[in-house]
Amino acid sequence: MTSHVRRSHATPTPGLFVRRLAWQMSESTKRNARTAASYAAILFGERIPSAAGALYGPRGLRFLLNVACVLLVLSLPLTAAASATAVAVPDSSTLAAVATMSSVADGASRASTVARGLMAGTRDPSTAISEGTRPVVTRVVADGDTLSTMANYYKISIDAIAYANGIESEDNVLQIGQHLLIPPAEGALYTVKEGDTVDSVAKKFEAEPDAIMSWNRVYFEPEHFAPGQLIFVPNGKVPAIKRAETPRQIAVPLTPAALPPRTGRLSWPVNGVITQYFWWGHTGVDIAAPYGTPIGASDDGVVVATGWVAVGGLRVCVQHSDGFKTCYYHTSAVYVSVGQQVTRGQTIAAIGLTGVTTGPHVHWEVWLNGVQVNGLAY
Repeated sequence: MTSHVRRSHATPTPGLFVRRLAWQMSESTKRNARTAASYAAILFGERIPSAAGALYGPRGLRFLLNVACVLLVLSLPLTAAASATAVAVPDSSTLAAVATMSSVADGASRASTVARGLMAGTRDPSTAISEGTRPVVTRVVADGDTLSTMANYYKISIDAIAYANGIESEDNVLQIGQHLLIPPAEGALYTVKEGDTVDSVAKKFEAEPDAIMSWNRVYFEPEHFAPGQLIFVPNGKVPAIKRAETPRQIAVPLTPAALPPRTGRLSWPVNGVITQYFWWGHTGVDIAAPYGTPIGASDDGVVVATGWVAVGGLRVCVQHSDGFKTCYYHTSAVYVSVGQQVTRGQTIAAIGLTGVTTGPHVHWEVWLNGVQVNGLAY
C-alpha cells in the first residue's frame, strides 16, 4: 500500500513576510551599527586626536582634555538636581493618591509615604513638646488665688513661683488679673544677663550645667542662652520668700460641748510611706507622699492653729476631744481657718516642702493632754 505524506512547505503569508522583513532590518541595523562604531573609533581615536595634535600640539591637546573634564564635573550637580526635581514633582495620579489617603482609627490623619519617597499628610510640621516636659505657664490671678493654692495646683514650691515673679515677701498682695509666670517644674526661672555663662548660672543656683544645657536645648540652639532670654534651671535653689504671716491660734476650748466627740482611733493623715518614726529625738511621724497630695484630719475636731513656724514651715493644728490634738507640718497650702470645725478625713492641707525638709512629706504630731505621744499607738 502506498501512503501519501503531506510535506510542510513555506506558504507565503502576511505574518511570515512581516517577521522576515523585521529580521532583515535587524540584521541590517546591526551591520550598520558595527560599521558606524568602527568609523567612530577611527574618527575619534585617530583622526581627531591627530588633527588636534597637529593644530595645537601635545600641550594644547592636554589642555582641551582637561577643560572637557572640568565641564563634565561641573555639569554633574545640575544633572542630579534636574533628576531630583523630576522625581519630587508628583503627577496627577500621585496627588489623587494623597488626597484619598486613609485616616487612622483615632481620627487623626497621619502622613503616608507615596510616590517614591514623597511625604504627604495633614499635620502641621511644627516642633512638638516632648511628653513630660511642661512649658512655662502664664497664670492670670483670679479671685481666691494665693501663692499657696497655685503652688499646690502646679506641684511646685511657693518659693519657686515667688522668685520667678520677683515676689520677696508674702506681704505682696496678689491683684486679680495680675499675670504670674509659673515654672515648668521645681527650679528657677532666670533671665540671662550680659556676661553670664552656663557654669556661672549653674553655680548661682547650685544646679548642674548639663541639666541647664539639656532643658533649654542650648546644645543645639546656643541662641537660647543669649542675654535677655528666659531660661529654666532644673532643681535650682532659690531664696526663700519672706514669711509675713504670723501664726494664728486660739485657746483650747474648755467645755467638752465645744468639741465634737471622737469617732475612734486616729486615722492616717495621708496614704504614704513612713520615712521616720516617733522617738525621743523626733517628735512626730514623717509620712512621705507626692507634692500636693491632700492631707486629711485624723479625727473630728476644731482648727486651733495655722500659719508659718520655724523649722516646721506652714502648719495646721486640730483639737480633738479627750485631750487629743494633731498637727501637720511642712504643708504647701492650708485650706481651713482657725475656729473652723472639721470632720474625720476632711482635706485640711496639702503635702509640701515648707520649712526644713529634704523632700515632700508631712510631719504628723499627736499631743495627749499637752504631751507629745506616738500617734501610731492611738
